[in-house]
Amino acid sequence: MLVIPAIDLLEGRAVRLAKGDRARATTYSHDPCGLARQFVRAGARRLHVVDLDGAFAGQPAQVELIRRLLNAAREAADPSKPVELEVGGGIRDAAAVETLIEAGVDKVVVGTLAVREPKLVAELCRAHPSAIIVAIDARDGLVSIEGWRETSTVPAAQLACQAAEWGAAGLLFTDISRDGLQVGPAVESTAAVQAEVDRVGPIDVIASGGVGSLEHLDALAAAGVRAVICGRALYEHSFTLEEALARC
Repeated sequence: MLVIPAIDLLEGRAVRLAKGDRARATTYSHDPCGLARQFVRAGARRLHVVDLDGAFAGQPAQVELIRRLLNAAREAADPSKPVELEVGGGIRDAAAVETLIEAGVDKVVVGTLAVREPKLVAELCRAHPSAIIVAIDARDGLVSIEGWRETSTVPAAQLACQAAEWGAAGLLFTDISRDGLQVGPAVESTAAVQAEVDRVGPIDVIASGGVGSLEHLDALAAAGVRAVICGRALYEHSFTLEEALARC
């Protein structure tokens, strides 16, 4: 199982939110680039970066910082083991996707756009076959959009299958009720989404939200989940990235 450390950017700081609430932000570092280097040196093969300012504004807001973070990560990487950067937050049109790809980002995470303009996201998946990850932020089985401030009428499973048909490079599944709380990941629902999309085509579902222990990673792996994002658990020293990588 691929372990992906998260770096959430808010006003230039690395933070974690609880349930996506900006008012419940905890600052963990004023040096996100240093964090990127640390994670890569510990063995991370991919970093998950969220532009929270962009998510709340509806357009990318920290592109220059993302460029610096990307450069820092690649400089720290072993040349024989390249590192990838996946970035989300405020990606609401094709121009935002192209801006990040031009900045060197490997994978762009789209959420609201996939609900608002599915035909456009299908076109982007075809144009960039290894670069588009569709985020499915679920609340009570329905997809939340606009930085989790609005719940759509689209079932999470439906969007997952559509994204698989479009040829998305991956799915990022977040159970909003668990995000940032370390109460345990949504093992059953994440595994169910993976099983559902496996009927459509080869696409990996990335689990996000709730991981707080190495045992949580074990449960995800045992259920057939292929990738997981770890955030607060790393920052709160519940376990180290090295321990997580060894476990998975």
